[in-house]
This record gives sequence, structure tokens and C-alpha cells, in this order.
Amino acid sequence: MSYECIKVTKQNHVTSVLLNRPDAMNAITPEMHHELQDAFDVFSKDENEFVAVIRGAGDRAFCAGSDLKTIAAGGFKAYPKSGYAGLIERFDLNKPLIAAVDGFALGGGFEVALACDIIVATHRSSFGLPEPLVGAVALGGGIHRLARQIGLKQAMGMVLTADRVSADEGFRMGFVNQVVDTQALDKTVDEVCEKILRCAPLSVAASKEAMLSGLGESDLAAAMREQEGYPAFYKWRRAEDTVEGPRAFAEKRPPNWQGK
Repeated sequence: MSYECIKVTKQNHVTSVLLNRPDAMNAITPEMHHELQDAFDVFSKDENEFVAVIRGAGDRAFCAGSDLKTIAAGGFKAYPKSGYAGLIERFDLNKPLIAAVDGFALGGGFEVALACDIIVATHRSSFGLPEPLVGAVALGGGIHRLARQIGLKQAMGMVLTADRVSADEGFRMGFVNQVVDTQALDKTVDEVCEKILRCAPLSVAASKEAMLSGLGESDLAAAMREQEGYPAFYKWRRAEDTVEGPRAFAEKRPPNWQGK
């Protein structure tokens, strides 16, 4: 599938997805939703791709959410099967996702960032769910993810006032992992990717799955008991990489991860 609204590149087991509508602050159109669905479908199935990074083109925004002009013109279409941006309902994706945020991450753009596992943001970035200001509700997972990631009171404060917060405030609240200068963003994200790629891909996937699925269990004992049955955990138990790790350690050499 050829893309008009996004750009996808692959290098060293890392898939980079660029939201590429800088003149519109990378606002998401109906066509863009389906392009992102396809891009993440390809990433999820590619056994040679271990990490994905999402960026926004230009120097103003990561993503300003939905393209309201398109919606006002009657151009809304149903979201693809994995929900908003082909991502926010992709609950079975156990590969790590990183949001590299430089500029505004608002509405659906913030929801895309919240759906990622790690957010690295620049000092000039800001985040918010301004949907109530235009008579809408943040139904793309933002309300639920924010409450789970930073706690009820902090989330209520942001959602009910529709206020924006800075990247530094997001770090204090706990939904931003790192805040860096703009010129250091790419280098920092590359370093995060390198640290992830040092690890066995299936171990990373099993860890992500166990952590997120465990939050839905009734208590800690249930989470630890049920993790053996999680799909990625089951696959890791029987993987070649699970044998390669101890072998490489014993032979005092770097492991050769295959992702299988």
C-alpha cells in the first residue's frame, strides 16, 4: 500500500512512522486512519521489526488530533478495525511503541502518544484533551488511558478543564518518560531503541504483555498465576532466543537474537 499522509521507513529492526501533514499540524484525516492501520498491521506481522517509533513532521506538532475541517465538511468515516489511527484498540500488539513528541500533542494526537509504551518529548511540547471545548469527548482511549497512567484526580483535572500541560508537567505527572531539548530528540529516541534492542525481542514482548494484562487481573497473585497462559509469554517460554541468552552468557559473547 502506498501512503499519502504518512511515511514509513525501516532500519535496524526499527520501524519509523512519520505523520506527514505538517501544514495541518499532522491532523488525522479519514484516509490517514486507514494508512496507519495498514502500517501498524505490517509492523505487527513483520518478525524482523522489533520496535516502532511514531513522529510528527515539521516543527509545530506531533499531532493536533482529528482534522476538524474534514469532519465539519461531512467527511467522517468509520475508524479502521484497530480504532483511531489504526492503533488505539490494537490491544494485542506486544512490540514496543515509542512516541517522539516535538510540539503539540492534542486530542487524538495525545491519545496516540498515550497508546505508546514510552513518550520522549521536547521541552517545547504540550499535551491535552481539548475535546470538550468543541463539544466532543476524548473517546479514542484518552480518558481511560490517562486515568490509568497518572491517577484519577490528575486525569480529571486535565479532562474536565481541557487544559494543556507542558512536557515537564507531563513528566512530573508520570505519562512522559523523558524531556529533552529539541535538537536531542532523535538521538535520545535512538538511544532508547538501542537499549530495547539489546534485549531479546520475545522477552520484551512477553514482559509488555504480562505487565499490561496483569493490570486487568483481580490481584497480584492472579496476575502471576495467569501470566503463564498469556500468548506472548507462552511463545517466549518455547523460543530459541530463550536458549540463546544463557548460552551466550556462558560463552562470554553477545547474544544473537532472532526473535524466534
